[in-house]
Amino acid sequence: MAGSSLLALIDDIATILDDVSLMTKTATKKTAGVLGDDLALNAQQVAGVRPARELPVVWAVAKGSLLNKTILVPAAVAISYFAPWLITPLLMLGGAFLCLEGFEKIAHRFLHRNEQEAHAQALRAALKDPQVDLRAVEQKKIKGAIRTDFILSAEIIAITLGTVAAEAIGMQFLVLSVVAIMITVGVYGLVAGIVKLDDGGLYLSGRESALAQKAGLGILWLAPHLMRTLSVLGTIAMFLVGGGILTHGLPPVHAAIMAYTEGFTGAAQVLAGTLADGCFGLLAGAVLVATITPLQALWTKLFR
Repeated sequence: MAGSSLLALIDDIATILDDVSLMTKTATKKTAGVLGDDLALNAQQVAGVRPARELPVVWAVAKGSLLNKTILVPAAVAISYFAPWLITPLLMLGGAFLCLEGFEKIAHRFLHRNEQEAHAQALRAALKDPQVDLRAVEQKKIKGAIRTDFILSAEIIAITLGTVAAEAIGMQFLVLSVVAIMITVGVYGLVAGIVKLDDGGLYLSGRESALAQKAGLGILWLAPHLMRTLSVLGTIAMFLVGGGILTHGLPPVHAAIMAYTEGFTGAAQVLAGTLADGCFGLLAGAVLVATITPLQALWTKLFR
């Protein structure tokens, strides 16, 4: 009897873990846009930090990220239990924020390029100045990265919660926890690798082997391009994911997209639907930026 009970328990645990794995995989796919943006943003946050301090800074931000998620996961489960009607509005809000942030990135890149360059030059000059407290600069970067992480983590948790909203509370908590841990370890592990990529290239380029030198020079060339590519892909994914959330929450728009994709089959149908979601996300981002930016300027003028 005891042996049978133990086997049944093991089977139940295996079934639960299999369900968790499946739902975690689904949730991770749906949060891909935020993950790409999270990875690029956090790698950029440590730019300008002294090489010897890059990994400690990444570790400090990773700990802050875990703290963020220990707040967000129980809060999400509490919302699901006490106010499940809030899940859809929160998802729509998260989707709108993704589209807004994505379009703001595009607008900032083309309309404020000189400001970005001036900021980068000022940062480089400050880091060379012996009067500057580098520890204070570092702490400011860490706090900024943790604030950014909180927003992105909230989006990820909201999207994941929407994926498992129909499950029992215990399963919701388990999936949210697994996703939170996986994302933190994955994102900050990759960030650590990216920020030290140039150090690895520099090390290889100084070796005697011609092959190692070529590999090192290749890595040094790749590192800045990788950062820019991640940023671009992250922005595109934000429109795809955010637009997809919005279209699924707006029945008339979703019906129109479904009618449009009926003319396609197989992979082409999926691609057409995804592109339609992305275009709607881009349009929504443009409308939100055009609406919110003047309101922000008015608020600043009136109350500052």
